[in-house]
Amino acid sequence: MSALSELALATLAFVGGHFLLSSAPLRRPLAGMLGERAFAGLYSVLALAAFAWMLTSYGAAPHVELWPALPTLRFIPLLVMPMAVLLVTGGYSQRNPTAVMQPVSTTDRDLAPGILTVTRHPVMWGVAFWALSHIPANGDAASVILFGGLAILALGGTVAIDAKRRARDPEAFARLEAVTSNLPFAAIREGRTRLPRIQPWRLLLAAALYFALLAAHPWIAGVPAM
Repeated sequence: MSALSELALATLAFVGGHFLLSSAPLRRPLAGMLGERAFAGLYSVLALAAFAWMLTSYGAAPHVELWPALPTLRFIPLLVMPMAVLLVTGGYSQRNPTAVMQPVSTTDRDLAPGILTVTRHPVMWGVAFWALSHIPANGDAASVILFGGLAILALGGTVAIDAKRRARDPEAFARLEAVTSNLPFAAIREGRTRLPRIQPWRLLLAAALYFALLAAHPWIAGVPAM
């Protein structure tokens, strides 16, 4: 098996494993047999193993250029990553009804505070922006496989999460859907919600994380970001 084929297989295992294990036909019987906590632990272990395999395969894959990595293309991540980091930071630092084990609130008058006015899936879209912005900047086959797979997982995940929330509690999800959107800024553009009001400390945290990633990029990816 070639290194690129192994990377493709590892990426398929990581991405496909997420969708397969979280699908109702497989998840319900396994969770019923093992219990929710044990199933979550098994899910995490398998996902971590697949993720490690994928990263190891990516590091071992040869550089097969698909298009030249022009300086203009390398600026794309620099411009996109601030929004990606803000989405992830906001999604993890506030109540998020689309996160794992987080129901739609039945008491809060504001169902979509902060970053949720941009999208009800801030973490997923942050990962998607990160992945998609790094494809043109790298221009090689291994990066297309890795980052393309992660983008499919993130964007497909938003649709899958919406479907599960809608099936689990149609009324609650309808209330959330009325004031939010999956596609970033769509609900704002349609007048269904306001511009985001993000607390200054979250903006500062996102900025600090962005510059930390810039500084650590040579150690994370082996090349400087700029």
